[in-house]
Amino acid sequence: MKKFAFIDFHNTDGTTKKLHGFGIDWIKLYEFLVNQWKCEQVFFYIGVDDGDLDTVAMINNLTEKGCIVRAKTVFAYKNKDKEISINCPSCGNKFIERIDMGYNKKSNCDVDLTVDAMELSRLNSEFYLFTGDGDFDFLIKNAISKGIKVVLVSSAKKINSGHRYFTSRLSTKLRKVLSEYPKEVNFIEINNLKIKIEKK
Repeated sequence: MKKFAFIDFHNTDGTTKKLHGFGIDWIKLYEFLVNQWKCEQVFFYIGVDDGDLDTVAMINNLTEKGCIVRAKTVFAYKNKDKEISINCPSCGNKFIERIDMGYNKKSNCDVDLTVDAMELSRLNSEFYLFTGDGDFDFLIKNAISKGIKVVLVSSAKKINSGHRYFTSRLSTKLRKVLSEYPKEVNFIEINNLKIKIEKK
């Protein structure tokens, strides 16, 4: 069985840092995937800010090791502002307040990952997909329809975001895929790999 790993850098990096408090040593992860999980190829998808020399150096190190890196320039986009209804405590009148939700950065590597995976889709293959992004649910369903075993690597941990709301880095779509295809899609909690991949 041929094994391939696809790493959604920003999603995976955010998952370990925000939920589990550790950063990943990406060279360690690459070597773990090749030596322990016997991945034939490891693909790495990342957005890079202009002038980010540390990330460029990391990419060069990964490439020298044999990792296939797909890097794109990061761009900023405006988040949609929120409107909330507020009652004035003095007069009781309602009014609408607009909350500026700021900007986010994006690199749009999802298509690259999907194309690479589809080009390697063949019977008796296994995909290790490092992401919690629900946009990949179609890719996963397509892969299992071709007889490919899929292993999702992320975190199922939920965090309290206030006001009785909980958020998770593992999307609802992917949780649904895991429940609908228990034999075809496995899940590995990334925190269980911490000792092997943590950056010291």
